[in-house]
Amino acid sequence: MLAATAITMNKVEQSKLKNINLQNLPFGKFFTDHMLEADYEDGEWKNVEIKPYQPLLLSPSLAALHYGQAIFEGIKAYKNEEGEAFIFRPHDNYERFNISAERMAMPKVPEEIFMEGMRQLVELDSAWIPQLPDHSLYIRPFMFSSDEMIGVRPSQNYKFLILLSPTGPYYNAPMRIYVEEQYVRAVPGGVGYAKAAGNYGAAMYATAQAKQKGYDQVLWTDAFEHKYVQEAGTMNVIFIIGNKAITPDLGAGTILAGVTRNSALTLLKEAGFTVEERPLSIDEIIDAYKAGHLFEVFGTGTAATISLIKELRYKDFVMTFDTDKWRTAPTIKSWLNDIREGKREDKYGWMVKV
Repeated sequence: MLAATAITMNKVEQSKLKNINLQNLPFGKFFTDHMLEADYEDGEWKNVEIKPYQPLLLSPSLAALHYGQAIFEGIKAYKNEEGEAFIFRPHDNYERFNISAERMAMPKVPEEIFMEGMRQLVELDSAWIPQLPDHSLYIRPFMFSSDEMIGVRPSQNYKFLILLSPTGPYYNAPMRIYVEEQYVRAVPGGVGYAKAAGNYGAAMYATAQAKQKGYDQVLWTDAFEHKYVQEAGTMNVIFIIGNKAITPDLGAGTILAGVTRNSALTLLKEAGFTVEERPLSIDEIIDAYKAGHLFEVFGTGTAATISLIKELRYKDFVMTFDTDKWRTAPTIKSWLNDIREGKREDKYGWMVKV
């Protein structure tokens, strides 16, 4: 295992932060002064360095470009009212990253590189963390195969990097969601539970078609019956039906185990809801809507945090919601934000000081 002291650091001479307005930032457009880069060669991790953000020099025969061996994570850092920097539940993302790595036949990244490297990187670029509502520093660890040859097999060489990007709200307004019946995101036995790059590439066509119809995202359904709901675009999804918070369970391995999902479910229990993780059919959702028991629908995710859904369309049946009257999702979002910004007690130990 590589010790934290083996992470070398090469700082920029002058920060580019003075040229960036940290207010109302678009997601994923701007990047901080530094990045972390490490190589997996000869069965071990080496060349671990925090360096100025810069392009990579890659071969056209790079294995990841041909066979898709690539995974990533999404994490966020915040500042409290005293200006101290904290990262939200990074160890959960670290564990999920290595679950994805195992599924994609990639080497695990040691904690000393992932966690300590991330901490040092965020500490170095902490001035980039916006101290504004719904703003944060988005952290993107990722790994890809770096063999320079064409051949369908797990690579022997890999690159691991961490980028930082100051960002504002991912979704600025409540969303319209189209229930997808033709295309699928994942199947049992597949890679749906892994945060593999290919999952997102495969989702783009169906999402683009939904956007042509005026919708923001799709709500995926199961591969066999197109009956049971799964994820909403890049988010997990939660339904408030009566006094219950119901979300699709993770048992089939087709749904990403979201860190924000887990956090929201914990806070929903704290708010007095009965939380159910189980198969949930579109028919049950429609029946609850018709009976007046479907009160709220919202997505959860690192980028999206808590995103309200104002319309849900299944075939020709449209369910609409007056999100201005909602109480549950806005409360959970507010509690999460307050915990992240140090305004509410962090009783679950989610915030890790940089």
